[in-house]
Amino acid sequence: MKAIVLAGGYATRLWPITRHRPKMFLPMGETTVIDRIFAELEDDERITEVFVSTNETFEEEFAAYLEESEFEKPTLSIEGTTREAEKLGVIGALAELVEREELDEDTLVIAGDNVISFDLSEFIDFFERKGDPTLAAYDVENREQAKSYGLVDLDGDQVTAFQEKPDDPKSTLVSIACYALTAETLPRLDEYLEGGNNPDEPGWFIQWLHEDQPVYAYTFDEAWFDIGTPESYLEALEWHMDGESYVADGAVLEDTELGANAHVLADAELHNTTIEHSVVFDNATIKDSEIDHSLIDREAQVRSARLDGALVGEHTRLYTE
Repeated sequence: MKAIVLAGGYATRLWPITRHRPKMFLPMGETTVIDRIFAELEDDERITEVFVSTNETFEEEFAAYLEESEFEKPTLSIEGTTREAEKLGVIGALAELVEREELDEDTLVIAGDNVISFDLSEFIDFFERKGDPTLAAYDVENREQAKSYGLVDLDGDQVTAFQEKPDDPKSTLVSIACYALTAETLPRLDEYLEGGNNPDEPGWFIQWLHEDQPVYAYTFDEAWFDIGTPESYLEALEWHMDGESYVADGAVLEDTELGANAHVLADAELHNTTIEHSVVFDNATIKDSEIDHSLIDREAQVRSARLDGALVGEHTRLYTE
């Protein structure tokens, strides 16, 4: 069985923090968002190879990251785009990758910015028992939030209806970006695209597919985070760290108070500062400040500031005195 980790987005809602950094590399304690997925795929012996689908803009960053990592299965598969306007859409990029890598066996597809509470091995177990295309589904318990995802109706475990991004959702059970496709299903990606269907979101393909063959849903509880905004990232970080704070080796804290979910990375310096629910990246310097629900990028300098919900780009100088 193969796996595809989707990592081709440009994460514009997280700019400037992700202007020159894939959002999958955002830190989560000693690890990163995407490392959680890589680790599970590495441990499952059924997965023989992991294709990391990203764009030309982040090719070098991913190549260097994988070269230095402990993971042996991931290899890069590059989508030929350099900016948001050139994107092929998830289904378009997926079909291109299947052809480029000549995939012809069961394949797990998961978004690299997913933070999920279930074990991928359990999802694969479920897929193998069903023997048909399978998606993961989660109850977001909020109808307004459900409008942003694919809405799933079930009879037992089988999908009976699927509606991508409904204007008026009747329930709150949504499909997350985690799918298992049978080998026989992979060629249908081209069939779907050749029919002039929407190439953007995987949910459109599932909506089309379930009308022609069985599709099953693996439902789970506890937690799921789609890392797309600063708020969702900080929420995922708090869940992952269980509210604890993290200070990397080499960080300097002087007369500084750490509140809940404060992340301070290597060689950052905080002096006479209070911080909570925030991330300070490596080599940033903060003095005489109060930081809450903010992201302070590497080598930024902040002095005498009160920040709440701020995104401070790398090398920024923010002095309010």
